[in-house]
Amino acid sequence: MTDRMASVRAALKGISGVPVTPYGADGEVDTSLLTTLISRLAGAGIHNLMAAGNTGEFFSLSLDEIRKVHATTIAAADGKCLISAAVGRSLVEAKALARDAIAAGAGAIMAHHPMDPFAGPAAQTDYFLALADASSVPFIAYVRTDTFSVGDFRRLAAHENVAGVKFASTNLMLLAEVIRSTEDLPAIWVCGPAEARAPPFYAIGAQGFTSGFVNVFPEISLEVHTALVSGDFCRRAQAHQQARAVRRIAHSLSQRVKRHRRERSFGNDGHGCRCGAPAGRAVSL
Repeated sequence: MTDRMASVRAALKGISGVPVTPYGADGEVDTSLLTTLISRLAGAGIHNLMAAGNTGEFFSLSLDEIRKVHATTIAAADGKCLISAAVGRSLVEAKALARDAIAAGAGAIMAHHPMDPFAGPAAQTDYFLALADASSVPFIAYVRTDTFSVGDFRRLAAHENVAGVKFASTNLMLLAEVIRSTEDLPAIWVCGPAEARAPPFYAIGAQGFTSGFVNVFPEISLEVHTALVSGDFCRRAQAHQQARAVRRIAHSLSQRVKRHRRERSFGNDGHGCRCGAPAGRAVSL
């Protein structure tokens, strides 16, 4: 295992924060506000930031905007944490995004789940493996389905450039079987459904979790992570109580981001529109 791969896997065992993408009143990506957010998250000690992830509205962004988010995130983090650049869409587009992100300084590439409605699990696995082959930095697969077989997951984990898999299904029976079947492989299995689901994921062998909650309260997410790693159930319960106490604020943020995502993607006439103020305000909570 290379030092770079070891470093990425160590970061995946921590918190993989997914920053929101802020917009100005004109609907364009607000790089100044994004820089402020990334500096705050990296300075808080978040281990890995997934630039242009789902919470960052990857599928609402143009390819040029994704590149802008990648570059801004990498520069703003200033080497304080791992930056995993999210890529996706067609294989050609995903490879091009990955090349540009790596050239800009991304430490890892994370591929969104392929959205082709006609691609079966084996073909979707092939998509991830093709990107892992093409990437010159460690690769992370973001799997959002429980239709993959244990064999499909093992094929992913066995690839020498796959650092880990972000397992975003709540099918814990499948995850437990997958982890048992890949005990001989070094890939990290990350809790994709975030803090609320992390305890049962950890109980069956997952490590690390993703978080959109860090956009508002990174310190609470870090407290949850510390408790999970230490096995301190009382401390973990206290951290979750803190999280529940601010759930309404986090829910408000989530709803604003989701509402904005819909507004950007679909106008009243079914065409795209560029109205972005709500998300920008949400980041400044």
